[in-house]
Amino acid sequence: MAPSAGCEHTPMHLPVLSTASSINASVLHGPRDLRLERRTIEEPELGELQVAVKTTGICGSDISYYKKFANGDLCACMPLSLGHESSGVVVAIGPQVSGFSVGDRVALEVGVACGQCTICRKGRYNLCKKMRFRSSAKSVPHYQGTLQERINHPAIWCHKLPDNISFDAAALLEPLSVGIHAVNRASPAPGSTALVLGAGTVGLLTAAMARQAGCIQVTITDVDQGRVDYAISKGFATHGYVVSRPLHISSSSSSIFPNSNSSSGSSTPSDGIATPYSTLSFRSSLDSAKALAADVLTQTQNPVLDRDDEDIGVDVTFECTGKEVCMHTALYATRPGGKIIMVGMGTPIQTLPLSVAHLREIDILGVFRYANTYATGIRILCNQKGSGAGFTLPSLDDMVTHRFKGLENAKGAFELASRTMDDEGNLVLKVVIEA
Repeated sequence: MAPSAGCEHTPMHLPVLSTASSINASVLHGPRDLRLERRTIEEPELGELQVAVKTTGICGSDISYYKKFANGDLCACMPLSLGHESSGVVVAIGPQVSGFSVGDRVALEVGVACGQCTICRKGRYNLCKKMRFRSSAKSVPHYQGTLQERINHPAIWCHKLPDNISFDAAALLEPLSVGIHAVNRASPAPGSTALVLGAGTVGLLTAAMARQAGCIQVTITDVDQGRVDYAISKGFATHGYVVSRPLHISSSSSSIFPNSNSSSGSSTPSDGIATPYSTLSFRSSLDSAKALAADVLTQTQNPVLDRDDEDIGVDVTFECTGKEVCMHTALYATRPGGKIIMVGMGTPIQTLPLSVAHLREIDILGVFRYANTYATGIRILCNQKGSGAGFTLPSLDDMVTHRFKGLENAKGAFELASRTMDDEGNLVLKVVIEA
């Protein structure tokens, strides 16, 4: 006999206990369309830590996304939180995580590799094809950046900090890692000479790491006088050179750079019509780069040691701008048998006089982010105030020229970070957003 309707049991729906909470996040929706929004964050999952973000530095790629909603060939196709130079405090710990406690101070390595592919197993996880990098539009859905009150992040990519490293300095471990990786790729011999093209944050830290590695002479160049002066006064480099802005006199063969007889490297056109560099012939641009290289080397070479005209040049050139014209200069400034390290990411397709490298056996090495550098960076920061022998890295805290409090002020931070001077005429180097 079929059971009566009265015997049927109605399913019991138990209330689901939500572990999610609400946080503020700075979210980019389009060019310069930055909004403060509320987001939901879950409890940390297996192998994750929840980190309250304390400091995030603004990087050049962040500025590119802010201005264009794109960075090079990578175009954002959905709202994106920016920020990847970050540090914070552990506020929750997910299952199967050991070695961390709530309250630990950490630096965040924000590139998350698969850990399983051949490249990862070789230790070069920065080249993993499955890499997800916070604030980058490369992966879809985009891996959201650190300009949020809290994030859940894999514990293996969180690096514990000693108390003597500030949150601001810890955030700058990310660009410092680029410099460490670049110098590791260059592997300069003790007593080497180096040239760094570009005196932004990465250029400064690369120069410092070259000195740390034993380069006795490190020359840094930039179009901004303030940045070159800063590099020399703070000890990031031993020599500096200011390059004139990229203008050309159409009525002559003058270069976009100062002529080789200009000792200051800061001359400007006195007559003629200024035209964009893009209109110059390739040959003219090479002549300009050659003249600039010669001028830089003339001002920095040792008259006793650099007597052989066939061996003039630096041992290693670090190209930190990503500009084609700077690669031209690097080729002419590097001695036969030397190395050029491509650090800056900019022009994706470049026309280069490769015979200069070919016939002089100049090695050209690429650098993409970093790998296995954070522990080294933390040890270097711990030794900043030590009494050990040799070069001491200048203060990373001093590199932070402007601080903005709160995510609600992110837009102002991005606008300022896009400039080289503030309204009072002060140098803008590194802008951070603090909690």
